[in-house]
Amino acid sequence: MDKQWYVVNTYSGHENKVKEKLEMRAESMNMEDCIYRVVVPEQKEVEVKDGVTKEKMKKLFPGYILVEMVMTDEAWYVVRNTPGVTGFIGSSGKGAKPTPLQPYEVDKVLSSMGISRIEIDNDLEVGAKVQIIDGPFNGMFGSIESIDVPNQKISLSVDLFGQETSVEVELSQIKQA
Repeated sequence: MDKQWYVVNTYSGHENKVKEKLEMRAESMNMEDCIYRVVVPEQKEVEVKDGVTKEKMKKLFPGYILVEMVMTDEAWYVVRNTPGVTGFIGSSGKGAKPTPLQPYEVDKVLSSMGISRIEIDNDLEVGAKVQIIDGPFNGMFGSIESIDVPNQKISLSVDLFGQETSVEVELSQIKQA
């Protein structure tokens, strides 16, 4: 199964506590192979008050966290029963599993925080096979020729009309094949 991103509802103001508890539970229950990353969507905000400039983190979606996981019964149970979690978004309830976020939705939120949906260090390397999921080359497969981390771009070698062609795509436009 593929790891995907899900939105988890928490008590408002408890997002960081829930993130901490969920990461601890994933480790203590040996679920690191199913529950990968827990992210509290937030941005730095500069505030000037009485002539003093302060930086503070502002929650983009108060009461919600993002969890990258493989939706197994065990992982679903661990997340749902973490103290402070009130449920998944995209689930009809009654034991139904939730719908994952679309890659473009995750990219929008994570890129505003300076994070990438794909962990370049762990998931991508030169020569790896990927599928293009957006843009003019949507649906094509290719192998990675180079990775431009600062600009979030990847050069791929794709088969275009029977000839190997080099194309550049954004990190948000691919997924692992």
